[in-house]
Amino acid sequence: MDRKSIAIAMLVVGLNFSMWAGTIEGKVSGVTGVSVVYVNAIPGKTFPAPEKREVMDQKGLTFQPHILVIQVGQTVDFLNSDNVQHNVFWPSMSGDKKLGHNMGTWPKGEKRPYKFEHEGVAPLLCNVHPEMSGYIVVSPTPYYAETDASGSYKIDNVPDGDYTLTAWHEGAKPKSQTVKVSGTGKADITLSK
Repeated sequence: MDRKSIAIAMLVVGLNFSMWAGTIEGKVSGVTGVSVVYVNAIPGKTFPAPEKREVMDQKGLTFQPHILVIQVGQTVDFLNSDNVQHNVFWPSMSGDKKLGHNMGTWPKGEKRPYKFEHEGVAPLLCNVHPEMSGYIVVSPTPYYAETDASGSYKIDNVPDGDYTLTAWHEGAKPKSQTVKVSGTGKADITLSK
């Protein structure tokens, strides 16, 4: 293949990719601090879970990070970096008590894995230290983002189409709205307590 043919082929591939991969951006308002925005399940589509495990550490008597976003089917390693024992549990997933789980209690340096099979939000607690709290937000798709300090977010590589977005914030009511992606999509969401 000559250089001209290669250049044309690369241009066609690039144009096809740019038409496939869009961006959703916007701002979450009405709350302060980090919010999570994700594309809800897409009928007829499934997404393989990332093989990479995320880590939820217990350090300084806090969950670190305070909010961890993962995809359905992904495994989280719960690590204890403190010099005291910790117990990790969540009473429910988005209010469904049947999806609650208790990881048990373990000492410093140990970690325990858990594979999250359902979408939703797991409010993390510790039986040993009731002042500890954290959250794991389980997105049904790989299209999610955390907001920055100003509430802005950007979700890359979203195929063109019509979607429902959900915004979640600690202590606020989740809110969903539709967005159309045609190269780009814009969705500003206002949350309330």
